Amino acid sequence: MLITQLKFVLYAIYLIIVIGTILTIVYDKREPMKALIWITVVAVIPVVGILSYILLGRNHRREKIFSRKGLSDLQQIQKANIQSQLALVSSDSLLQRKEIAENLDIITLLLNSNKALLTIRNRIKILEDGEETFDHILDVLSRAESSIHLEYYIISDDRIGQSVAEVLEAKARAGVEVRLIYDDVGCWGLSRVYLQRLKDAGVQIRCFLPVVFPWLSSKVNYRNHRKIIVVDGKIAFTGGVNIAQRYISGTKWGRWRDTHLMLEGDAVTSLQVIFLTDWYFVSGQRLADQKKYFCESDIKNQALVQIATSGPDSDWASILQAFFAAITRAQKHIYISTPYFIPPESLLTAIKVASLSGIDVRIILPARSDSKLALWATRSYISDLLDAKVKVYLYQGGFNHSKVLMIDGQFCSVGTANMDIRSFEDNFEVSAIMYNNELTETLEQTFFDDLTHCKQVDSKSWNNRPMIKSIGESFARLLSPLL
Repeated sequence: MLITQLKFVLYAIYLIIVIGTILTIVYDKREPMKALIWITVVAVIPVVGILSYILLGRNHRREKIFSRKGLSDLQQIQKANIQSQLALVSSDSLLQRKEIAENLDIITLLLNSNKALLTIRNRIKILEDGEETFDHILDVLSRAESSIHLEYYIISDDRIGQSVAEVLEAKARAGVEVRLIYDDVGCWGLSRVYLQRLKDAGVQIRCFLPVVFPWLSSKVNYRNHRKIIVVDGKIAFTGGVNIAQRYISGTKWGRWRDTHLMLEGDAVTSLQVIFLTDWYFVSGQRLADQKKYFCESDIKNQALVQIATSGPDSDWASILQAFFAAITRAQKHIYISTPYFIPPESLLTAIKVASLSGIDVRIILPARSDSKLALWATRSYISDLLDAKVKVYLYQGGFNHSKVLMIDGQFCSVGTANMDIRSFEDNFEVSAIMYNNELTETLEQTFFDDLTHCKQVDSKSWNNRPMIKSIGESFARLLSPLL
C-alpha cells in the first residue's frame, strides 16, 4: 500500500511538473509555431523535453535574466540625450537632408528601441575579404598608444590568432591598456596556453558567460556573437570576420567570403560604449573615463551611421525590427547576403510581400556550410522564396559568411547578425546601420561581383530534386526554432 501511495505521489508530482512547464511555455507568449514545438516535445518525451526547455527554451528577454541594472551612468557616456536627438532629427533643418528624410522611420525606431544614437561625422572603409581585414587590423593595433579593446565570438590559435596575440602582448608590455572579451562557447577550441600567454603580458581577459557543464547550463544557448575592436577610442572595427586564418586560407568548404568595416569618427564612441558595457557585465568594472577612452573626433566626412545591438538583455529585438522596417518600405530593390537563413515568420513574410509587389529581391546563400543542419534548414526556405519570385543564388566560391543587407542604393547594414532566429533572439549581436549612397552602392557592387561566383536556383529543377533532400530539409526547419 505504501509503495502504491508513493508511486501515486511521484506520478502526481511528475504530472504537475509537465503541466507547469507547458503552462510556462504558453505564458511566454512566443511565436505560436515555436511554442507548439516545445509543447509537443515536453508532452511526448517529458524528461528530455523539460530539461531541454530549461536549458535552451526560456525567454531570457522576457525574464530579464541578463539584467544590466546599474549601467545607466555608463550608457550615458555618449553625452547626447535620446529625447533631444529625437527632436533634432525631426527638425526642418535635418529633414532637408535626403538620407535622413528617407530613413527617418528607422532612425527614430532605433533611437526609441535601442538608444542607438545617429552619428554623422564618420569615415568608413569597407573591407571585402579576410586578407584586407587583418592587414588593417594588425596595422591599427600596432599603432595603439593608450587602449585596445577587443570583443570576439571566435579566436583561433592559428597563424592569424598568433599574429594578433603577438601585437597585443607587445602593446600590453609597452603600457597600453589591453582588454579582451571572448565567448566561452565560440572559443572552446582556444588553448589555455594562448590565453595565459596574453595574461602574462598584462592583457586583461574576461570570458563571456563561462559554461562549466555544457549540458547542465542554460548559458550555453546565449552567446556573445559580437566582433568589435576599438583602438585609442579613435578607430574601430566590426563586421562578420572572427579572428581566424580560415578567412584568408579557407577550409575544406573553400574560401570564406566575409565583409568587415573600419570606422573612424563619432560611431567609434558607440562601439566603445558597447564594449565598456559588456566589460562591466563580465568583470563588474566601470570604465567611464571620458578622456582616456573617448576622443573628440576631427573627422569631417559625413556618413550617417547608427550602431544597433540586440540580445537577451534588451527589451526589443532591435536589429530584427530595423531589418523589417527597411524591407517593408523598400521601393526598388533588396539585396541580402547571409550564411544562415532561418528567419522568423514576420521577416520571411516581409521579404515575400516585397518581391510579390514587384521589388527586385535577391538573396545570396551558401552552397556549402560549416553547419549541415543550418544548411538544410536554410534550404527549406528556398521553395517559399522562389514561389514569391525572389531570386535565390547559391555561392560557389567557397563559404559565404557575409551578413549584409542593402536597400534602394541608400540603406545598408553590415554586422554580426545572421538572418536567423538565433541571431535575432538569443545571441548578443551588433550591426552598423548606414544611410549613405556611396557606401551602399559599394556594397551593392561587391554583391554583384559575388553573383559571378553564384549559381541561380531554378524553380523547376529545385522542386524536382530528390524527395529525400526535401524531407531532410523539412525536419531541419522543424527543429530550427529549438536550436
